[in-house]
Amino acid sequence: MTEAAQPMEDHVLVEVTVPAPADAVWAALRDPQKIKNWFGWDADSLKDEIDFIFITHASADDEKRVVTFVGVNDRYEVEATGDATSVVRVVRSAPAGEWSDVFDGMIEGWISFTWQLAFAFARHEGEARRTLFFSGLPREDRLARSLLGLDAAPAAGEPWSGPLGPHTTASGQIWFTARHQTGVTVDAWGDGLLVVLDQPPSEKRPRGTTMITLTTYGLSETAFADLQSLWQGWWDERFETVAPGCD
Repeated sequence: MTEAAQPMEDHVLVEVTVPAPADAVWAALRDPQKIKNWFGWDADSLKDEIDFIFITHASADDEKRVVTFVGVNDRYEVEATGDATSVVRVVRSAPAGEWSDVFDGMIEGWISFTWQLAFAFARHEGEARRTLFFSGLPREDRLARSLLGLDAAPAAGEPWSGPLGPHTTASGQIWFTARHQTGVTVDAWGDGLLVVLDQPPSEKRPRGTTMITLTTYGLSETAFADLQSLWQGWWDERFETVAPGCD
């Protein structure tokens, strides 16, 4: 006899209100040229990743505005909540029971990217972004949110100001907070966005790991290069660079 299949439940991994019509948000989940303005970060592999995840390994229901990803039990849903507002959520179908205490890199990615989607619509609709991305292991026993003073950030929507990494002073708004990550807007980056994700220490990585994504808009080539140099220096002093998912 075979064991009975475990009952499945829908778990909302992230849910965000977006100030845009549902059709516009749906297009941002289906058009690769629009997806690149919020998903992931600038990299040579970004186009191929978008094609793989959202096109060749996805099934879309245009009428219901649901895109399901092949090989995983996750889906994006877009729900109209008014003529100019929508709710975007990522839902996972998973066995019943408590499983949210486990760090899951895919879940954390959905959280980061969905908030980046909301930010693009709320602050920079139709604008091209430029990003910087850092990933690796702390050289000492402090992860990035602690180093940046974001481990006790105010509630989402609240203003913030103070030192930020290599910047002696910065300001913006708390964009979102989650169990393992924090997003803050940064006025000086053309009203940009900083997302900091810390994976807790584990047996494999006793100091944990960190990923930082800086999203910028409208910076000149010189200003962007200066920002990259500034953050690269700050990062290299405190972290050993390791690509996500690599040892």
